[in-house]
Amino acid sequence: MHFINCTLLLISISVAAFGCNRIDYQKERHFVLQPGDLLFQDSDRGNLCEAIEAVTSGYQGANITHVGIVANSQDSNLVVIEAVSKGVQSTPLADFLNRSLDKNRQPKVMVGRLKPQYRPLIPLALKQAFILRGKSYDKVFAIDNDAYYCSELIYEIFLKANNNLPVFNLQPMTFKVSNAGQFHPVWEEYFSELSIPIPEGQPGINPGGISRSPVLTIVHAYGTPSGNILNER
Repeated sequence: MHFINCTLLLISISVAAFGCNRIDYQKERHFVLQPGDLLFQDSDRGNLCEAIEAVTSGYQGANITHVGIVANSQDSNLVVIEAVSKGVQSTPLADFLNRSLDKNRQPKVMVGRLKPQYRPLIPLALKQAFILRGKSYDKVFAIDNDAYYCSELIYEIFLKANNNLPVFNLQPMTFKVSNAGQFHPVWEEYFSELSIPIPEGQPGINPGGISRSPVLTIVHAYGTPSGNILNER
């Protein structure tokens, strides 16, 4: 079985699917993104996304499968620094937001903002994020192997910004469905193809867990992620 990394969605597909309904969300007047905001995305694309949703939980029950951080590019436009299957990269904000839309054609994205006492860390964290661009994607979800999955990238850049003191906490990873107590079959096949054991119980971090962190506040939802009661429309 071929697995599609749910964090990598082709821009060409988005353009073809959404056409003239594509919106420049940066120009929304009722909410203004800030550098350092975290974008939590519900990407319903493929079995791997469903497997992530089955073993993790996001803010208010939202299905969160991906996270990136907002930054200013050299031309002062907002971009999202994220770890996808191509590696750590900068993505134009509109491309990120248009990847996955709800039934009202709004992005299934929630915005998390660090609480005031943590915001001084943002400049150093963003500097570290730009340094890590081009690093490989971490297919095996291992900490400290110089490759990064989406939530590991966020963990790492704030760790470095905070003098190697964690801002977001690692937790034992699980790849089991909670109500069944068994490994999700997609995860069994995924790690079998990599020829490595399932890293059950190893330290890790997931985007849903970060969205529930006490160090940030969910300040906006562009649309409604699946399973979420916030901003229902």
